[in-house]
Amino acid sequence: MPNHSIDQLLSIMAQLRDPDSGCPWDVKQDFDSIAPYTIEEAFEVAEAIAQRDYPELKEELGDLLLQVVFHSQIARERGLFDFNDVVQVLCDKMVRRHPHVFGESDAADEQAVKVNWEAIKQQERAAKGREHDSALDGVPAGLPALQRAAKVQKKAAKVGFDWPETAPVRRQVDHELAELDEALASGDRADIEDEFGDVLFTLVNLSRHLKLDPEQALRKATAKFERRFRQMEQDQPEPLNTLDDDALEAAWQQAKKAGEL
Repeated sequence: MPNHSIDQLLSIMAQLRDPDSGCPWDVKQDFDSIAPYTIEEAFEVAEAIAQRDYPELKEELGDLLLQVVFHSQIARERGLFDFNDVVQVLCDKMVRRHPHVFGESDAADEQAVKVNWEAIKQQERAAKGREHDSALDGVPAGLPALQRAAKVQKKAAKVGFDWPETAPVRRQVDHELAELDEALASGDRADIEDEFGDVLFTLVNLSRHLKLDPEQALRKATAKFERRFRQMEQDQPEPLNTLDDDALEAAWQQAKKAGEL
């Protein structure tokens, strides 16, 4: 089996980007056009992990690495930085943020590591002239909405802006649902959207207090629905769109029971 190296991968990427002999599609791309693919590849890595499909994980990690190489090649062409610079910055950051491993500091447990990590990040922001940044900084706008809401809430909680326990968060869910009902009664679409967003945001807050990942919980719920729906399609001799409401409900209950066996 050939022993491929990162240097070979970088060479392949450079050849694909060659304006004279490269691939027309690759040559045409820039940071903005590639960004959606980078996000997509990260999700495909997460899906392979969730499925415990390790051969697929190996392939998807390669695809994600390709995105890093692609961005780095574009940056090298523009004289911004190259792949080696990316690796150097990463290595420096990992050593700097783990003084309990690479330095003389101590960290007795995971919580101590987190405290040190945040303190070092604050020092890094100050060194960049960002010491007055918001406590909510550092959460990418491009994250999935549920994940971003959880991260924003977590950052707010670190400075004490949080419910002290789960019970009041659960009550707040009911409060937000009541406000959604009022918006529905008014028929104001903008108000409905606003209140519906508040419901989702509060549910994310509840998941955080329950120590659940809202993204993962929703993925599991969606997968469960998909399994049951496919079971319905398989069990019914007639197309689902020909069934009335009662027949659909009966088929759904049958599919649920089948999934529990």
